Amino acid sequence: MTHPLPRDRFIGCLVGLAVGDALGAPLEFMARDQIAAHYGEVRELLGGGWLNVDPGEYTDDTQMALAIASSIVALGRVDPADIAGRFVAWLHTGPKDIGNITRTALRYHEQGVAWDEVGARVCREMAGRCAGNGSVMRCAPVGLFHAARPDALVRDSIRTSAITHADDLAVWSTVAVNLAIVELLAGRQAGLVERVAAAIEVPLVRETLLAAPGLTRREVRSGGYVLETLGAAFWALQNHGGFEEVVVAAINLGDDADTVGAVAGALAGAREGVAAIPERWLHQLRDADHLADLAAALHRLAQKPLANDE
Repeated sequence: MTHPLPRDRFIGCLVGLAVGDALGAPLEFMARDQIAAHYGEVRELLGGGWLNVDPGEYTDDTQMALAIASSIVALGRVDPADIAGRFVAWLHTGPKDIGNITRTALRYHEQGVAWDEVGARVCREMAGRCAGNGSVMRCAPVGLFHAARPDALVRDSIRTSAITHADDLAVWSTVAVNLAIVELLAGRQAGLVERVAAAIEVPLVRETLLAAPGLTRREVRSGGYVLETLGAAFWALQNHGGFEEVVVAAINLGDDADTVGAVAGALAGAREGVAAIPERWLHQLRDADHLADLAAALHRLAQKPLANDE
C-alpha cells in the first residue's frame, strides 16, 4: 500500500455523512429560493421540516449507512444478505423516512426473496424508473472498508447497491462515490473527477461526474434522481474549500437536501478529516461518538487482509 489511510479522514467521512444528512433534513423538499427567503443561508443544525426532526437528528441516509457499517464490523466482510437483514430490522423500527424504491425492495427481503434478485425485480416492476439515490446515500462504509482493495471495492459497491437499487445508474454512481472517497482518503485531490470517471462503465455516470465541476449553481439539480445527487455533491465538493463550505453549499440547493448533504458530507469529510467539522455541529449531532467508533473500526479492518477474500 503506497499511501497511508488516515484515521481522522475515516472518521470525517462517516461523521461527515451524518452531519450533512442532519443539516439537510429540515430543508428536504424545499426549493432553494424558498430556503433563501425563509432562512437566508442555512449554516446551523435546525429542527423541523416535513419530518419534524430535532436539531442534530439524521435520517434514513445515515441509518442505512450505520446498518452497513455495523454489519461489516461485526463480520469482517461485506455480506449483502446480512446487510439486507439489518435493513429489514431497521424497517421494523418505523423510521420517519424511507424511499419508495427502498421500501418496496425491503418488503421483498422481508418475504425471503434472495438478496441478489430483489433489486432487479423492483426495477422490472417500476418499468425502469428505479434510478433513485437510495444506495449512493449510504455507500460510504463500503468505500472505507475497502480503501486499500480497489477490486473488492467495485465488486461490493455493486452488490450492496443491488440490495435495493439495481439500476446501472444507481449502481455505478455508488461505485463512483466510493472510488472518490478512497482517492480523498489518500490525499489525491488533483484530477479526482477525471480519475474516478475513467473507472466508470456507464457513460451517463461518467458524463455527470465530468460536467459537475463546471456547472453554475443555477444549473445544478438536486432531486432524488441519482445523477442529480451525484452531480450536486461533486459540484459542491469541487467548487468549495473546507468541510463547512462544501456542506453548506450542498444543503442550500434544496430538494433532496438531506441526501445531497450526506453524499457531499462523506466526500468532504474524507478530504478534510474530522477535525475540519465544526465543533458546534459535532456537539449537536446525534450519536457522534458511535459514528466515530464505527469509522475507527472500519479503519482497523481496512488495513487487514480479508478473512475470506473472493
